[in-house]
Amino acid sequence: MPAKYVRPYSKGQKNDFRDAEAIAEAVQRPTMKFVATKTVEQLDLQALHRVRERLVGERTGIINQMRAFLLERGVAVRKGPRFLRVELPTILAKRSDVLSPRMLRMVEDLATDWRRLDGRIEGVSSEIAALVNQDAACKRLMTVPGIGPIIASAMVAAIGTGDVFSKGRDFGAWLGLVPKQISTGDRTILGSISKRGNRYLRVLFVQAARVVLGKLKPQDWERYGLRSWIEAAQRRLHRNVLAIALANKSPASPGRFSTRDALSSASRPMRRRPDLLDLRAVLGPVKAWPGNDGASDKLSATASLDGPCARASLRPQAGTKERPSGANKGTAPTKELSMT
Repeated sequence: MPAKYVRPYSKGQKNDFRDAEAIAEAVQRPTMKFVATKTVEQLDLQALHRVRERLVGERTGIINQMRAFLLERGVAVRKGPRFLRVELPTILAKRSDVLSPRMLRMVEDLATDWRRLDGRIEGVSSEIAALVNQDAACKRLMTVPGIGPIIASAMVAAIGTGDVFSKGRDFGAWLGLVPKQISTGDRTILGSISKRGNRYLRVLFVQAARVVLGKLKPQDWERYGLRSWIEAAQRRLHRNVLAIALANKSPASPGRFSTRDALSSASRPMRRRPDLLDLRAVLGPVKAWPGNDGASDKLSATASLDGPCARASLRPQAGTKERPSGANKGTAPTKELSMT
């Protein structure tokens, strides 16, 4: 279970006894959400992605530091790492008039670190690509536009077979790509995206959406069945909002290509919640909710914890007639008194 879902059941200050009590209370919730346990292969793949993310961050920091040092001396380079890579040898060879020998040596050392990080990143990316080529689930995910080896392997490392999601839209909501809802009463208020869930995956999907919008041609959109949707959205959405909308639409497609598709609907194993404690032994006799006197024998153990569940258990079954309130066996229905 996620720790943030257990915290509301903790009473008073924190200690081991109260933590265990909160966990025992939270695990019995009928609507509690549980986290799937990752396999050893998923943990190894996730470790590769974390190492690659750290190396990419270090490389970005080195590039930004080199740009800052050069800009302080009046040497401006066009935005983009590839332009700095091309112009750096020329700057080191011909701009000795504005760059001191010490600064030249520092920039050369930073360039050496840049090349070293490029090699490390290339090695980790090649290892991830080799693992993806051996995984059938990753190959199915890469049939979705914008999803390559990095995103496919990151998805498998994060959610495995995807059994925790009933549909692709749930995966998009878990990534935090849906509007944050702050509704009250009959007013529906939607804000910016919630940014919940796996930040690394969300960034990758947004980058993939920008590539689909900027690099692919309308003919490619038509091949993947996205042309009509993108062209209609372009007329009413800003390009940044459109990228988020497409990123939210993309996770809905992998829901059809998850490893669950290898199982037929008949042989698909059912998800079972952990065995619950006997609440009648824990809570004692189950009492009826106010206004439902005499119906305590119809309440289940979990109904004593949730009002809506208790009310639902009192509703008449299909094909039965509803008796007036307070009418039990052996008692006559009470008449409503008139105040006039």
